[in-house]
Amino acid sequence: MASLYIFHGSILPSKYSHVLGRRLNICKPINSSQTTSTVVAPHLTRRTANYESSLWSYDHVQSLSTKHLGNDYAARQESLKELVKTMIRRSSVVENPLSALELVDDLQRLGIAYHFKEEIGDVLENIYYKTSDKWSTMDLNLQSLGFRLLRQHGYPVPKDVFDNFKDKLENLIPCGYEDIVTVLNLYEASYHSFEDENILDEARDLTTKYLEEKLNDLDGSIAPLVSRSLEVPLHWRVPRVEARWFIEVYEKRNDMNPTLIELAKLDFNMVQAIHIEDLKHASRWWRNTSWDKKLTFARDRLVECFLWSVGYSYVPGFSFGRREITKVNAMITTIDDVYDVYGTLGELEQFTDVISRWDIDSIDELPDYMKICFLGLYNTINEMAYNTLIKTGIIVLPYLKKAWANLCKAYLQEARWYHIGHTPTLNDYLNNACITIGSPLTLMYMKLSTSITSTQEIVQWFEESENIVNHTGLIVRLVDDLATSSDEMKRGDISKSIQCYMHESGATEDEARRHIKSLIMKTWKKLNKERANAKSQLLRETIDYAMDIVRMAQFMYGKGDGHGRPNVTKSHVLSLLFNPIQI
Repeated sequence: MASLYIFHGSILPSKYSHVLGRRLNICKPINSSQTTSTVVAPHLTRRTANYESSLWSYDHVQSLSTKHLGNDYAARQESLKELVKTMIRRSSVVENPLSALELVDDLQRLGIAYHFKEEIGDVLENIYYKTSDKWSTMDLNLQSLGFRLLRQHGYPVPKDVFDNFKDKLENLIPCGYEDIVTVLNLYEASYHSFEDENILDEARDLTTKYLEEKLNDLDGSIAPLVSRSLEVPLHWRVPRVEARWFIEVYEKRNDMNPTLIELAKLDFNMVQAIHIEDLKHASRWWRNTSWDKKLTFARDRLVECFLWSVGYSYVPGFSFGRREITKVNAMITTIDDVYDVYGTLGELEQFTDVISRWDIDSIDELPDYMKICFLGLYNTINEMAYNTLIKTGIIVLPYLKKAWANLCKAYLQEARWYHIGHTPTLNDYLNNACITIGSPLTLMYMKLSTSITSTQEIVQWFEESENIVNHTGLIVRLVDDLATSSDEMKRGDISKSIQCYMHESGATEDEARRHIKSLIMKTWKKLNKERANAKSQLLRETIDYAMDIVRMAQFMYGKGDGHGRPNVTKSHVLSLLFNPIQI
């Protein structure tokens, strides 16, 4: 019987132990003017992206600590939560529905609404059923806020409630605080539109123009709200990022509620303490893979990958999911760089075949750097599948293997396009690129990390979630391309959506970017409609995760390549993950 070798908790034949030995010669990129080589092809010239080093060392991450854990903090949190529950129940839906809705809105933006799902659900249900015949008589502010919150939570509020919005808008004298709030709420409501709801498109155009004209004349607490909304509408913002920002804004308001602000600050810090433990766990896994040391041509972005997972869901109950999805994101990042930057076409074809077969014995065919990459992926995915089997009794490995094989086949298609100098049509590019962006894989893992109950449910998820998965992948790919295509083209990558559209239509780059942004808006409308039409908890959960993936992508790429260039997101890593709010 052959001797065995332990690798990250898995047992492998000893003939592969040399792959992890100290003498392994993995070529490191030096700079763009120097060539690189591997053990199997010492004179082979390879591309290099010259990625910046990680800003966050393993020792730094492991040294993170927090005091916001323990019984004293938990007891105070529970006391404050009871006060808020009483506050919600006392809000009069019948006599003052606007006040009740404003409280719900504040709870959501402060990041503490997840504690009060039942109470908030009761408020919205009462408002929907007790006011459904009164929309036409409501003032525009109540209409707008009610429409936004009810549609957000899946209530089928019709666009017809805004049939006379122009008359109401003209009857305002938009110079005071309440008038600006009304216009702002109508602007925010317009982003919850479906396709062909032209009246909401018109409302968005009119309110955008008005708010832009008035922005420089505003002061007080309304000015930062308008400025932030014009930059990114509330519906598109990452909840955890919004909470960190809104806590500071809310604290300065004249009508600030001391109980809400104390709970928001305390909860933020307590949740951050859980995030730190999640990050440290993922960091230990990353250290054990040795990919950051052995595969130095790739991006070392463990902390940024964890930031993504916090954006997907920050609540304490998603701790296991954050840890697992951080691993998935980190592996996607590295394998993406294997295909985009380092591997030869022949190596990539071999690598794709080995992953498709998921056969440990077949790695003899690969160069050493790919052996390390495959073994790290193989062990991590098998361990995830094993943990799921122990936890739920469900065998998920076949689904995981197929998903990774599909991802790598899509990567290989892009590599083939690159090597023959082919510019695909926009449609062909997007059909493939919506897979290579990784969000279909991420969405699947989010399902498997949360509420999976049977293999039948997995099959049902694949069938019912196809549109949601496609819409999500499209938006994430397009916002990625808007931010990163210039850098990627400079280093000789394949044409991205902007270039494909320019090549196909003869458009200028500015025209192509406008077209891509219009596609993003159209696809958001499709996601909104999917959320409104979701009939099962399975679909509602999926669309909520999908929207948060899209929001996180727009956040990470909104001001440049926040994943590839760590300085872009450095301040957010500090404020969201490392530095607590002062109380």
